[in-house]
Amino acid sequence: MSNWPQSDNNLFSSSLASYLDRKILILLRDGREFLGTFRSFDQYANIVLEGTSERVMVGNLYCDIPLGLYIVRGENVMLIGEQESNEEELPPYMTSVSAAEIKRAQKADKGAMRRKMEFLDFD
Repeated sequence: MSNWPQSDNNLFSSSLASYLDRKILILLRDGREFLGTFRSFDQYANIVLEGTSERVMVGNLYCDIPLGLYIVRGENVMLIGEQESNEEELPPYMTSVSAAEIKRAQKADKGAMRRKMEFLDFD
């Protein structure tokens, strides 16, 4: 006889199946964030999202870029969390901008980071 809890509910709540048909946020190993409705998964934890958008944040700016139906490879997933629809997602100081504006901000941010790192000699 094992000492493991025998409740089926415990097993179900700890699996990916508990997120099916719910709005979720996925954080990838490379730092990208995806929001969408969790529709399916397989034995490798590859995930199918419907109505997906990528949330890009630079400083106090953010943009949700629509992607549609999207497959996320399971080995890249770091974190999965359910979105509560009645909950405020972002702090009030964050400002929503267009995709073009967030790309300009990303480019400027990369330039600033390069300037900060100039003292390193990568050659």
